[in-house]
Amino acid sequence: MSSDLTVDVHFFLAPADLRQYLTAFCLINFSAPDGAMIPDALLPEWGNLRFFNGVAPEAWIEGGDRLSGAHFVATGPSSCCVNFCQGTTRLWGAGLLPLGWAQFVRAPAGDLANRLVDGTRHPAFAHFTPLLTDLHRTPHNIEAELDRFIEFFRVLNRRAHREQQRIEAIHAAMLDPAVSKVAELCERTGLGQRTIERTTHAAFGFSPKVLLRRQRLMRSLARFILDPNRKWTGAIDDLYSDQPQFIRDFHDFIGMSPREYATMPHPMVIPFIKARAKTFGDALQTMHVVADESE
Repeated sequence: MSSDLTVDVHFFLAPADLRQYLTAFCLINFSAPDGAMIPDALLPEWGNLRFFNGVAPEAWIEGGDRLSGAHFVATGPSSCCVNFCQGTTRLWGAGLLPLGWAQFVRAPAGDLANRLVDGTRHPAFAHFTPLLTDLHRTPHNIEAELDRFIEFFRVLNRRAHREQQRIEAIHAAMLDPAVSKVAELCERTGLGQRTIERTTHAAFGFSPKVLLRRQRLMRSLARFILDPNRKWTGAIDDLYSDQPQFIRDFHDFIGMSPREYATMPHPMVIPFIKARAKTFGDALQTMHVVADESE
């Protein structure tokens, strides 16, 4: 059946005035055999807004939310995989950086971490509902749709967030592979641990310790996905003390062993990750580096 699948992915960098808030805009056209619902799983990531024109996904988090029939799917920051089955659809999406979450979403990130909701019904996201119609009004004019997406966020972005500098400092330090401990995060940012914990709950979704562990694992996963020939032993991040530590993290965040993950098909997510890497250089949303506004 995989030979009958078509996954057409387009990524668009946010304009300079929105780059500190959004990882990217993306448009995906997914075509499946008649009536088929194809399974896959999203890796841990920042928050996302996804608007579907066509078949709505079946989506669930093990031991958590299950969603069916929603054409506006909003997800909080995740430290686990989001499972889904998808049929033929056209999807516009936007990834929210921590500052973007703080700026645009009407709830702390920690309250919606590892959550999956119908955005039209949840008060934290309901104000995005007009995009469900606007983004698919002219499906043959991608430029016009993208312009509407951008303008929507510009209207919301009327003033700088009061915690902007603090959130950006924590995020920049977290992206540095040399920062592996909370104490190092405090030293790099000049902030106390309690302040960092409060800020990460509000904008990032998790404790700083969990976030640093997630970054370490995501770096390893990105290397393997882009070059499976290097095997897991060649992809493991340098900050892991040994292979058992990596395997424990893999189970904690992905819910299975590295071997099991490598043998599973990922018909939609792998094309998505490779297209992202080709466009931006970073394969996974959690590794996205905020571009210089002057570029």
